[in-house]
Amino acid sequence: MPRLSDSMEEGTIIKWLKQPGDEVRVGDPLADIETDKATVTYEADDRGFLQILAGEGDTLQIGATIARLLESAEAAKANGARGGAAVPPAVEAPAGAPASAAESPPPGPSAPVAAASSRIKASPVARRIAGELGIDLATLVGSGPEGRIVKADVLAAGSASPLTAPPPAAAVLEPASATAKGEVTIVEPTRAQALIARRMASAKATIPEFTVTIEVDADPALEFREQLRNAASPVPSVNDLIVKACALALRVHPNVNAAYVDGHFERYSRVNIGVAVAADGTLVVPTVFDADLKSLIEIAAQTRQLASQVRDGTVAPADLSGGTFTVSNLGMLAVARFTAVINPPQAAILAVGAATPRATVGPDGAIVVRRVMEMTLSADHRIVYGAEAAQFLQTVRKRLERPAALLL
Repeated sequence: MPRLSDSMEEGTIIKWLKQPGDEVRVGDPLADIETDKATVTYEADDRGFLQILAGEGDTLQIGATIARLLESAEAAKANGARGGAAVPPAVEAPAGAPASAAESPPPGPSAPVAAASSRIKASPVARRIAGELGIDLATLVGSGPEGRIVKADVLAAGSASPLTAPPPAAAVLEPASATAKGEVTIVEPTRAQALIARRMASAKATIPEFTVTIEVDADPALEFREQLRNAASPVPSVNDLIVKACALALRVHPNVNAAYVDGHFERYSRVNIGVAVAADGTLVVPTVFDADLKSLIEIAAQTRQLASQVRDGTVAPADLSGGTFTVSNLGMLAVARFTAVINPPQAAILAVGAATPRATVGPDGAIVVRRVMEMTLSADHRIVYGAEAAQFLQTVRKRLERPAALLL
């Protein structure tokens, strides 16, 4: 089981994309694996003939053997103890039947069909949903890059189908008897939700965090964005401006671009900012690498691409790791202020609220209405102290209230 994200502890094999005995080359997609952050396609890093040892639906710890690459197809087929779709399940023979009947595999057409399906360009999420809805991917036309079938294509086909999709297996249990709260329905979290729950509980229990809040005059940033509307493509969002401002501030305050790990401080030479993206009932944090060195336009293009890949399930494992700081913005949902939980092993996370009109005192003493945005920094007190957290926020505010410098 490969490590496909920094925080991954175990993975679930959603689907094998090759059959036992298939020849595998470097870069061939082998399996769709669900991690704590997303479902990703694992690609081969060597060549040989595939022997599958772990079945679809199996959850294994990192490092557990899920398959081997052997020198011959015959050995791979003969030695596979378990496997994916191509390995037939054991059939219990009726009483009095010859032993060979129980060992006979089911009719053979299913293996070629599965192999053909695995060659269709489709995102892992699209494949899983298609399986749940009983939709043949071969009948769909993809709207993704290079004709790739994405989640939206499958959902559109499902809504047009007269068939009713079955609920996800074991996701919802039967309602319990009525209580004072009414009928109680137990909903099992997805694997990603369960891992996020464990990580957040661990972060709150083990990180001595504190919070610092600052108010930022958002009018200069909002006006600057309007000026860029006809001069830049894509047009940077306010969040892109915040990511760039944070990246430059992290250069000035290296303890915030760091972590407390195993009793020592780790300071990082690269400024890699994670951007929280909500997707499918969970939270995924893809990374903008070297955000301090990227232009504002490059950051805008990358954040849009990453958000799109997160939502259609095509984000690469490399884009979900390596973050040194995180920005979580709920301003677009009209949230005025909130406190975010630190994403370990990072030292801090910035929570950004909405820009709301407020009466303020202008430079000449007159009362004026300005749009004000609240930012709350949650920081690990083992490595970041109050004064440095406040100074970091002051640096971010200065960058946003003089946004033209963000283009440099």
